[in-house]
Amino acid sequence: MKVPFLDLKAINLEDYKEISQAVDEVITSGWYILGDKCKQFEQNFANYCGTKHCIGVANGLDALILILRAYKELGLIHDNDEVIVPANTYIASILAVSANNLKPVLVEPDINNYLIDVNKIEAAITPKTKAIMVVHLYGQITPMTKIWELAKKYNLKVIEDSAQSHGAYYGDKRCGNLSDASGFSFYPGKNLGALGDAGAITTNDETLALHVRALANYGSEIKYKNMYKGINSRIDEIQAAVLDVKLKKLDVDTQKRRAIAKIYREQISNPEITLPQVANGEDSHVWHVFVVRSHNRDEFQKYLIEHGIGTIIHYPIPPHKQAAYKELVHLSLPISEKIHQEVISIPISHVQSLQQTEYVINIINKFKASEMSSPTLIRDPS
Repeated sequence: MKVPFLDLKAINLEDYKEISQAVDEVITSGWYILGDKCKQFEQNFANYCGTKHCIGVANGLDALILILRAYKELGLIHDNDEVIVPANTYIASILAVSANNLKPVLVEPDINNYLIDVNKIEAAITPKTKAIMVVHLYGQITPMTKIWELAKKYNLKVIEDSAQSHGAYYGDKRCGNLSDASGFSFYPGKNLGALGDAGAITTNDETLALHVRALANYGSEIKYKNMYKGINSRIDEIQAAVLDVKLKKLDVDTQKRRAIAKIYREQISNPEITLPQVANGEDSHVWHVFVVRSHNRDEFQKYLIEHGIGTIIHYPIPPHKQAAYKELVHLSLPISEKIHQEVISIPISHVQSLQQTEYVINIINKFKASEMSSPTLIRDPS
């Protein structure tokens, strides 16, 4: 049996009729940028997240960059200020900080859930700290109560990197509505994925929303009048139309992912495999990816591939060990390094069948590491 890591073709063909109709409406409208489809999706996604504002942008990285840039334009953050970021994250979270001439301060994760260890943040706060950027990694919400307490105590902005957590709850609120502002990615492989790159910012701060929207549109609120040295980062009409179709069934799709995750967690019993833990209740996790750990990851991955099971490593190299961040290479972050050495993601999606899920479980439970392992890394760009 073959079990692809993520069958994007099957996912999009499932909504082919509705997507085709939505795209056709865009084409025949003759309006392709900042039109009615964009406005409609922005309103619907804001309603979904429970926020007052949503601004569609070109991708998830731009979303985070623009939030910080807007705070700089508002005079709330300045060059060389510090932003606390999880050490265990995709590099985009940190790129957004350095792109604004700010300093990323990396804090170790909790080994049990891979999210930033909220009990280690306060020790990293200095007079230069201006924000905490939480990353709801793999689809699970960061424990936010402690974050809010620290933000209030030290007068810090809280920014969510929600690129992997569309629809996840913390208490009675969804991600995107747990902070001052949140950045989303709609990369095709996300739980809410476009047919290309796309992203969004959600916030309840009207002033921030106005600044972000202008910055993303060449720094212009009124055409040909440029208040800022902005950029071009806008969600196009086709992607907005596609996302609006998929948004209607996102919660249903999420429940299917949760069902698969539940089966995995109940039936994978191999003692050589460490299963993910849920930090804040089942509704806090939307299972963007199902990440397990193995001390013999390379051999385990090769074994799965030989049995037709697709895998991805999220992520093989921690940000502070990347060549792009030579200035951080001296940092000692043993928990992050252990995670990056051991994690491997196994298939999970709402189009995955019960038969495929049971096959994955059966193969994993039969795995037994040998004394030697052969590295076979498959890396993902996002």
